[in-house]
Amino acid sequence: MTKPIQSKKEYHETMVRIYTLMNKGEKKLTQKEARQLSVMSEAAEKYENDVLGLEPKKIAQSITELVEYKMFEQKINQASLANRLGMSQSKVSDILNGKRKADILFLKGVHQLFQLDAEFLLKHA
Repeated sequence: MTKPIQSKKEYHETMVRIYTLMNKGEKKLTQKEARQLSVMSEAAEKYENDVLGLEPKKIAQSITELVEYKMFEQKINQASLANRLGMSQSKVSDILNGKRKADILFLKGVHQLFQLDAEFLLKHA
């Protein structure tokens, strides 16, 4: 469990430790340091989102917007998405460009791949 950061001073100290470990290089970290880095990063992210308000507040208004955000987050392109969904690249491109409606196979695929909210997908299909 991540210990929450309680103040700006704790946040600053945590960030200094995070950067120190990151500068060491991923391959040079021990398992213990890697775990510490992960825990501290989670705590810093939570503090940034909850206290500093750095989390994006924009809520996706369409399936396309949500899927493109998830693709960006996971650093995958349309070709990779199509491959993971078992669909043709042209079909995925047409759906994401609004030339074609998302069908049940696409909706089910992105729901499973990205753990998207099924209610959102159904409302916006």
